[in-house]
Amino acid sequence: MTTSHVHDILPTVLVVDDEVRSQDAMRRTLDEDFVVFTASSADEALELLGRQEVNVILCDQRMPGTTGVAFLRVVRERWPDTVRIVISGYADSEDIIAGINDAGIYQYILKPWSPDHLLEAARNAVEAQTLQRQTSRLDLELRTSTRVLRHRTAAQLAQARSVFDFDRIVRASGSPIEHVCRLAERAARYDIPVLVLGESGTGKELLARAIHYASPRRGGPFEVENCGAIPDALLESELFGHKRGAFTGAFEDHVGLFQRANGGTVFLDEIGETSPAFQIKLLRVLQEGEVRPVGAARPVPVDVRVIAATHRDLEQGVRDGQFREDLYYRLAGVSLTVPPLRERVADIVPIARQLANDVARELGHPGVTLADDTLACLLAYPWPGNIRELRNEIARAMALHDGATLPPAAFSARVLQGRAAVPGNDAMAGVPQTGTLGDRLDVVEAALLRETLLRHRGNKTRAAQELGLSRVGLRAKMQRLGLQEP
Repeated sequence: MTTSHVHDILPTVLVVDDEVRSQDAMRRTLDEDFVVFTASSADEALELLGRQEVNVILCDQRMPGTTGVAFLRVVRERWPDTVRIVISGYADSEDIIAGINDAGIYQYILKPWSPDHLLEAARNAVEAQTLQRQTSRLDLELRTSTRVLRHRTAAQLAQARSVFDFDRIVRASGSPIEHVCRLAERAARYDIPVLVLGESGTGKELLARAIHYASPRRGGPFEVENCGAIPDALLESELFGHKRGAFTGAFEDHVGLFQRANGGTVFLDEIGETSPAFQIKLLRVLQEGEVRPVGAARPVPVDVRVIAATHRDLEQGVRDGQFREDLYYRLAGVSLTVPPLRERVADIVPIARQLANDVARELGHPGVTLADDTLACLLAYPWPGNIRELRNEIARAMALHDGATLPPAAFSARVLQGRAAVPGNDAMAGVPQTGTLGDRLDVVEAALLRETLLRHRGNKTRAAQELGLSRVGLRAKMQRLGLQEP
């Protein structure tokens, strides 16, 4: 195998050390996993870097005429992609720590080093470089796609708006979410922040997208970040960006989400999970209309609309001192609450049918229909995971069951158990503790009739059969108890 072919396969490492014995020891340690180059001085190393691409530099701190940190500071300016590791004795550690940021040092290793530790550090450095290059490539693609989005044609905008229109939020006539959609549609016209409250899985992001595409900012990007999914330090970098060398592993400038969303909308999901320290930084961004990337000397102006969402009670969080009051009022220009699925029982059937079509299309499935008794089970279950749980159940049933119709048996046991599996959902839960026996039995009877009719979607013949009544007898009981048709 030729040298050039070896270089194509193995990563390269440059060892910079004025002691030949140290060079040889590191070469023997790294030789199987890397192509190893050596240099005895900073000048010799710079000359080599000018003609040879290097992945990792292992540099001794004490060298004739300069220090390792000073040399790596020059390397950072000329070859920022290179991962820089410095090796030193204990006496040099303070100087190295002071120069970590401006020299962009990935790691420093104390003498005496062990072969296993040195090899592991070099391998980790190559992995970090690979990940950083992938991130930079994705970031470039994202910035390119953002520029494309900003120049969408009127036809493309109309198509996007139709996909995320408020009318595309599936619901039954008279659904509780109807009022929420109307309020959101009015709020969308004005450039004010919106806070969307509701349990996990209720469709808060879908509502946020509908607001964006109904707003004057519809031609700009719509950027999403789940604030509860990543730690504060990374969240600040993701939202506000960072400069090259701002911290260990920051090999390139990173454009934050707020800058990418300039002219459009930022959706911050699970805002209630952020720490008080981060809330201060976010408040400053909202007040000043500018972000300061991590490690940057000057702030960058941004023009975005913020839509935030959380499953937490932020007002209670303010009272408990866990969420900043000033930030809360900054976010809650308009506050909307998406009701959970158990409070929108009439929506379950149309949502389930829509999800069945969507999942079939995603899975390449020919499609299924939901049997009537299956719909009865779906109606009886309280759906603590809301629409997300319903979608997962339908996808599971479709994947595990053959046939054009999904029967109840295709669903998990907890769905089949329905209301009976949930404490407090039995018919006795609403029985008054006082009153005559007849009055109290009427309450139980009315609850049983309502639940049975609901599960049969208002089909009085089937409900009567289940209850051992005639259709006429069922109607008479409904009239006596003052029950309206579901």
